Amino acid sequence: MLRNYLLITLTVTLFAACKPGSPENDNKMSLKYPDTKRVEQTDNYHGTDIADPYRWLEIDTATDVGEWVKAQNAVTFDYLEKIPYRNQIKDRLTELFNYPRQSAPFRVGEYYFFTKNDGLQNQSVYYFQKGLDGQPEVFIDPNKLSKDGTVSISMIGYSEDYKYMAYSRQEAGSDWAQIHVMEIATKKELPDVLKWVKFSGASWHKDGFFYSRYPEPAKGSELSGNNQNHSVYYHKIGTPQSADKLIYDDKKNPNYYHSASVTEDSKYLIIYAAPGTDGYATYYKDLSKDGPIKVLFEGYANKSSVIQHTNGKFLVHTDIDAPKYRLVAVDPANPAKVNWKEVIPQADELLEGVSTGGGKLFANYLKDATYRFYQLDYDGSNKKEIKLPGLGTASGFSGEEDEKVLFYVFTSFIYPSTVFKYDIATGQSTEFFSSELKFDPKEFVEKQVFYTSKDGTKVPMFVVHRKDLKLNGQNPTYLYAYGGFNISLTPGFSANRLVLLENNGVFAMPNLRGGGEYGEEWHKAGMLLNKQNVFDDFIAAGEYLIKEGYTSKEKLAIAGGSNGGLLVGACMTQRPDLFAVALPAVGVMDMLRYHKFTVGKGWIPEYGSSDDPEHFKNLLSYSPLHQLKDGVKYPATMITTADHDDRVVPAHSFKFAAQLQKSHAGDNPVIIRIETQAGHGAGKPISKIIEEQADIWSFLFYNTNAPVKYLKQ
Repeated sequence: MLRNYLLITLTVTLFAACKPGSPENDNKMSLKYPDTKRVEQTDNYHGTDIADPYRWLEIDTATDVGEWVKAQNAVTFDYLEKIPYRNQIKDRLTELFNYPRQSAPFRVGEYYFFTKNDGLQNQSVYYFQKGLDGQPEVFIDPNKLSKDGTVSISMIGYSEDYKYMAYSRQEAGSDWAQIHVMEIATKKELPDVLKWVKFSGASWHKDGFFYSRYPEPAKGSELSGNNQNHSVYYHKIGTPQSADKLIYDDKKNPNYYHSASVTEDSKYLIIYAAPGTDGYATYYKDLSKDGPIKVLFEGYANKSSVIQHTNGKFLVHTDIDAPKYRLVAVDPANPAKVNWKEVIPQADELLEGVSTGGGKLFANYLKDATYRFYQLDYDGSNKKEIKLPGLGTASGFSGEEDEKVLFYVFTSFIYPSTVFKYDIATGQSTEFFSSELKFDPKEFVEKQVFYTSKDGTKVPMFVVHRKDLKLNGQNPTYLYAYGGFNISLTPGFSANRLVLLENNGVFAMPNLRGGGEYGEEWHKAGMLLNKQNVFDDFIAAGEYLIKEGYTSKEKLAIAGGSNGGLLVGACMTQRPDLFAVALPAVGVMDMLRYHKFTVGKGWIPEYGSSDDPEHFKNLLSYSPLHQLKDGVKYPATMITTADHDDRVVPAHSFKFAAQLQKSHAGDNPVIIRIETQAGHGAGKPISKIIEEQADIWSFLFYNTNAPVKYLKQ
């Protein structure tokens, strides 16, 4: 599921600002929504009849659905085009995005690979060079693969002899991918093309690689059909996909997901089998003997990942008997728990991950949603803290056994993403690449507060705004969260939300239960039958911001994507009085049928299923689609989705929009913005991001009567 990141940036000369006392926005545009037909459709769940009059909107390829999309977009864009500063916000975003960005490099033999974006390129370009001092040259430019920038590329694995690179190609934001192969030195494209791939890397062994794919779907169901029988295959270079060898599948459990990776020493294949997005089983296969697939960890209550094989032992990051995780050494010949050796014990802080490089371990701890990194020997000794630039988010510290230097990226709300080179022997970091931004962090404040939720639980929240902001309750505020799937939200920089901050706005991001910030117990407190805790935490965050003078009910907007879209939908139906604006993006809105589309069944471990009587009652109690009530005045709402979203299919948003427009009372606009040639969010071109974000900020400011500085007087 989709996770968004945050924001803030530079100080620049603005267009003439609105003066105090300038008139507020006239946000009472009259809207006539398209007529949406209702059909007779009733389902019986465990003795309870549930009407589903907009079931027809689930058929995304139907002509009448296409016409409905056009009609809704016509209303939406007619409304947005009348907002007086929409074009100025788009121009400002274009300025903000126009700065060079570069990823941390990674080594492949004698070459280093990295991505770079000059500023407004729709997709970042992959470069490579010989050594750190070599001349960079383009390896592959995704922008040349489509006219509209909707083809995205990811490097997913290189061969053991460093001769070949496998990359995935995705179009229009779909999760479906094709795997292609290039010869690195010559940039020659091989004829190998593997189709119907989802959620897969390419883990090389000898003259080919392991990958995961689905069977070819029925024509017309590619973006909404129920994906089943995710299986692991081995592809030998130079042969057709039809000749690929099936390595692992599970016909008894066709809904399970399967992935595979080869240990760095090429001795073992590790296979993971997961019913969904929570626990999984771990298997291994001795590649040196072409041995059978054996169980390393039974499924599916826990999460145990092999991060290295050294001295005859697997090093495993696991939550078994450790809800905040630990690292153990496991002998594949004697894998019983009694034989494990603890390398890094569970601590008070979450051990979010462990990586390897240069013969060392790099342990990443999360303390109140900010990162700490330590370097250790493989036996857990010689622990040394790595000094980061400050409190924020770091990623990287990964490479092969013979590395001398590694790279990492550090960022915070007021620290643009910066690449550092790390010397393993000395423990010293030096700046390698920083963005050329005119940005003065001293003009802004980032802080962390703790507030009390409905049941007394203390919940952390990051708050960002200008230092000279007055806490008078009059500031437009963007409250963003996720709250699910063990995902942690941590500080990060984004130029996008400076539009909010430089217009005296507040950005707030609470770390709700259901996330991973404090380990499995925090996660479990917000999943399944505990899901209401997540909504209570979010509502309490809004009440805290109002109580402390940051904002008011008339100025408060809530936002989230994917599982966060569900969060917004649930909270706007439970407390429509508390929020001025709701911005649910690609949300899971029909909790009774979500598991019937594409990969939705994988979320059953997180949400539960309406097929179960107890979970049906719980899901119905908060399902946004089913909790809309006729005659209620809901917040000004702009739902966003995309026609190629095959993770959270757009039917969720379509049905929610139709019911909201029918049920809503009052003058607040309730519209849906449907992006074309786009998906769940990943790989979205910069041009589409700018257009969508301009509409989001315009809608927020207009419906909170907030002065906008970009209008000339």
